[in-house]
Amino acid sequence: MRIVILGAGALGSVFAAYLARAGEDVALIARGDRARHLADNGVTITGLEDFTQAVEIVIDPATLTKADVLILSVKTQDTAAALASVRHMDVGSALSVQNGIKKNAQLAEVFGEDAVLGAISVIAAAIEANGAANYVMENHTLVGEPRGGTSARAEDIVGRLVNAKLVASVPENILSEEWTKYVLWLGVATMALMPYQATWKFLSDPGTARVMARVAREAALLPTHLGIPLQPEGPLNMKDMVAVNEDGAVALVQQTGNMIGENSPSYRPSILQDVQRGKSIEVEETFGHAVSLAREYGLAVPTLETCYHMLAAVNRLPHLVG
Repeated sequence: MRIVILGAGALGSVFAAYLARAGEDVALIARGDRARHLADNGVTITGLEDFTQAVEIVIDPATLTKADVLILSVKTQDTAAALASVRHMDVGSALSVQNGIKKNAQLAEVFGEDAVLGAISVIAAAIEANGAANYVMENHTLVGEPRGGTSARAEDIVGRLVNAKLVASVPENILSEEWTKYVLWLGVATMALMPYQATWKFLSDPGTARVMARVAREAALLPTHLGIPLQPEGPLNMKDMVAVNEDGAVALVQQTGNMIGENSPSYRPSILQDVQRGKSIEVEETFGHAVSLAREYGLAVPTLETCYHMLAAVNRLPHLVG
């Protein structure tokens, strides 16, 4: 099976290194200095395991013609340009492990609906100054049919991920899983407003935990409006977050913060990593999309909308986060 990974950030690097080490035929599309570093040195993984794996690095996607599976792992703001670079390819199945819920429609526009699989990944990793992908939390990756249930191709892809020593499975309802991650991510991403605070401290503090809880609970109005249930699994039980009152939701966030402080104190979500490096962050395709949907559905999301405007300012005024 020919697997092409589009995006050589932390998540794409982890997938590429583990799959290639397991003997899969992997091509990793990268650009600029990152591409040159990987071509010269291989893909280095640290954290849960320490190894360096040679991977085929592709700088010019025009040289690729076919992929049995394409995995999209670029930042959401880079999606349009990234997909334009591979539009010419013959792709059997395409899936995205990006944040947000716009991704499947974007893949379908390029490769057709029949090619698209739903997917999420909650792997926690970061690119270090030396170019290594520091893999710190081995959370699950889920792959499934957008209309629900399993299929031979989803089982095949998951089997290859598991064989590569990654935690993966096929859920009953991938759409529900994608929305659950989206709601959780929107809450967690609010910590980008305090980018130099430790993640676990942000989640443990009663004030910032309340902001996160409010954003997540407001975001949960969207799938509820659509009749899509939230799943109870994951680092923070979103089903319980919605079922309890606000004080109960704050307590759940604080419990998660304490757990991260004990087990993974160095954990930083990707949006926090980007702010700390002065990079553009994922706002319009995530927060902006949620606010747009809320307006379309007539839902009030005041805390979510306030955070959206503040985070959008981080992109417009990058000197503020130096």
